[in-house]
Amino acid sequence: MPFIANTDEQRRQMLADIGLTMEGLFSDIPKELLCGKLNIGDGLAEQEVREVLAALAGKNSIDLTLFLGGGFYDHFIPAAVYSIISRGEFYTAYTPYQPEVSQGTLQAIYEYQSMICRLTEMEVANASLYDGGTAMYEAMMMALRITGRNKVIIDDSVNPIYRVMIESYTRNLKIEYIQTHCSTGQADRNQILEKLDTETAAVILQNPNFFGCIDDFTDIAQAAHNKGALLIMSCYPISLGILKTPGAMGADIATGEGQSLGLPMSFGGPYLGFMAAKMEYVRKMPGRIIGRTLDRQGRQCFVMTLQAREQHIRREKATSNICSNEALCAMTALVYLALMGKDGLRQTAHLCADKASYAYGRLTAIPKVKPHFRAKWFFNEFVLDLPKDAADVIVKLIEKGFAAGFPLSRYYPDMKNSMLVCFTEKRTKQQIGMFAEALESVL
Repeated sequence: MPFIANTDEQRRQMLADIGLTMEGLFSDIPKELLCGKLNIGDGLAEQEVREVLAALAGKNSIDLTLFLGGGFYDHFIPAAVYSIISRGEFYTAYTPYQPEVSQGTLQAIYEYQSMICRLTEMEVANASLYDGGTAMYEAMMMALRITGRNKVIIDDSVNPIYRVMIESYTRNLKIEYIQTHCSTGQADRNQILEKLDTETAAVILQNPNFFGCIDDFTDIAQAAHNKGALLIMSCYPISLGILKTPGAMGADIATGEGQSLGLPMSFGGPYLGFMAAKMEYVRKMPGRIIGRTLDRQGRQCFVMTLQAREQHIRREKATSNICSNEALCAMTALVYLALMGKDGLRQTAHLCADKASYAYGRLTAIPKVKPHFRAKWFFNEFVLDLPKDAADVIVKLIEKGFAAGFPLSRYYPDMKNSMLVCFTEKRTKQQIGMFAEALESVL
């Protein structure tokens, strides 16, 4: 049985046995970066650990009625999803490097890619990325490789979390960012066309955008193509049950967050980034792609193909270092989509849109509560302007049992009184009514 050092004295003795001291172990770290002695007690027995964690978990407010959105959504997940993905052969599967013993995993990922293509009406999809933000970053880098340019136009109605991620990933790269401003709820064509030129690699847009507003980017796609640029479009997969797809709009690369496809919110992950593109760009895609072929006996089989990761080809030719196994999250999305089917996905999308429309009427009927945008169409979320600081209102509504929405001033300083609210198929008419009454009483 291995020895576990639980006390400072035991740790010092263990280091002394190999000729080290505690101070010497960290001697290479500059003194100004050392945090000193950590306030960590001695080790606990398993039963004690369980009791401590249970007490901590008990502090979480899990009985709040959720009206939060902004890229991560509280959708209903059929029980069969977890039952299927928790099977040992799926739950424990790792990277399928050996196709002869990984046919089940490879086929599942191939089917996932196929469903993402059908959902987005694009021609090829990869075997998933980390999340929606990194998927957008990878798409942008893909556009730079395809066009050989380094100018990117991105609208500020694109999820601000994604934009922060892109800026963080590319801080040391010479990329020219042009950010256009969304003032009406839809992308400003005049701004985009004014900035679009023959040096532009890509235009990045989102539909529905971060504010929940719906748009059709067919005209922008055509304008971008006329300048030799690509259109990258981030989308909300549930909305594609009823909305025009990226492929139908002429997008070159489609990305998005797949959390709404059967993945619980889980305090922030793990999530699922999806990417699909036109077939002509398949060799510039990052990550893994699973292909279907025939073996020597003419039998159908599945293999990893076009592996452009730095582990597989010369580093200078690699398109990405994506290497974490996202297969279980992709499997979850596959199982969810298969269980829902075309009609189920369409019905879910209609429910989200209809409930948001009903809530819009209830909430904007409250005195001094107004819609921030006059956009005619929105999906399952929209922005309200309140007569008070939205952050303060949200805190008071939490006390009444509602996770009311997202205070937009966190990313948009000029929207201090604005709140983004969301309504999925899980929210009932009664819950929406109670939320409206609570909001009115707080105001």
